[in-house]
This record gives sequence, structure tokens and C-alpha cells, in this order.
Amino acid sequence: MTTTPSDIDVVLPCLNEAEALPWVLARIPAGWRALVVDNGSTDGSADIARALGATVVHEPRRGFGAACHAGLTAATGDIVCFCDCDASLDPSLLEAFVREVRRDAADLVLGRRRPRGRGAWPVHALAGNLVLARMLRRRTGLRLHDLGPLRAARREALLGLGLTDRRSGYPLQMVVRAADAGWRVTEHDVPYLPRAGASKVTGTWRGTWQAVRDMGRVLSEPPAPHAPAVRRPVR
Repeated sequence: MTTTPSDIDVVLPCLNEAEALPWVLARIPAGWRALVVDNGSTDGSADIARALGATVVHEPRRGFGAACHAGLTAATGDIVCFCDCDASLDPSLLEAFVREVRRDAADLVLGRRRPRGRGAWPVHALAGNLVLARMLRRRTGLRLHDLGPLRAARREALLGLGLTDRRSGYPLQMVVRAADAGWRVTEHDVPYLPRAGASKVTGTWRGTWQAVRDMGRVLSEPPAPHAPAVRRPVR
């Protein structure tokens, strides 16, 4: 990993991920900048991330969306990627996503999680994701199967979406508003590994239900007025 300036930033929302950070940061592609957004960790995650060469952003307001958006606003690269920080997803897979965005083949690229290994995707979390994916298809017409956190898009376009959710509805709101703006959204299979440590969002039925409620509110929102189109490179 390197700390030199990059046109690609990887946002890594982090809450007590000391165990997973070395594995995750070792897989950030060379020349990219890792933005570890510490969301109130008490296990030394921020110090570990900094020692491993990552840029640490502190976001005191708890919430997955709050951490993701803090990373987005701190990013400076042309392309911004997102990846969970729990070692369930390999950030090196983002290289293919970035190539797709760079060659103007897609505006937002998502990873469709494919479980590998026992316990990678608890039944309650999988069920909640399937329900939300169906609701998303009805709302947007996009033929997506997952709301996976591994994704890539251009920074200015993402900021133009005006994302407001700061809880677990953030990833869904990004896709909904992108669809409303006419973005080309693609999805690719990615291995989904058993995470390190306990899940902070969907590790229990209660957590999954709360996430579904958060995302249900996003799906009930009317289309954003004057949704911005993507400014594509001039050929």
C-alpha cells in the first residue's frame, strides 16, 4: 500500500475492526489511497490503520451511512470505491470495477456477494437482502440481486446525488438516486467470506430488521427533484 497522491480512494467504514484491518489494507491496490473512517472504535483500529499507511478520518456520529459519507467527502480522487472493513470482501477486486468506470462502460459498479465458507452470510441477513433487492427492482427497474458494499463510481457524480441517509440505508439510497438520475449500474459476482469479528449491522435478527426498516424508508422516498446526470468524459 502507498500513501502517495492517487486518483482513486477506497472508503473503509470502520468500527472496531482491529483484527481485520491488516488483511484488508494489504489488499488495497498499489497507488490507491485507503481512507479508514473510524466511527468510534475502542480497540485501537485507528492507530493500526495509521501505522499500516492508511489515511484515518474520524466520524463521531455513529452510523454506517455517516461513516461512508464522511469518507466520500474526505476523498479527493476522481474515482471513489467503497468496501467493508471486516475482511468479508477483498478490495483488490475493485480494480476491475474501476476499469469499467474509467472506460465509461458504467457509472456505478456493484459487487454481488457470493458466499464462500460456512457462516459467510447468516440466514437472516440473506433473507433481508433478498427482500430489499426485490423491492429495489420494483422501485427502479434495475435488475440487481444484491446491495453489496463493494462498489465504485466517480466522486463528483456521487456527491451530486445529495445523499442524506446516515444509517444503514445509505448504500440503497445511492443506488436509488443513481437509478433516478439515469446512471448505468452494473453488477458483478464477488466472493463473500466469513467476516472477522461480530457484525455491527446484520449480525442479529434485530440488526437485520433495523437495516430493513432503514432501507424501507429510503425506498418510500419520492424521486429526488432534478436528479443529476453523470458528467461523462468528452471523447
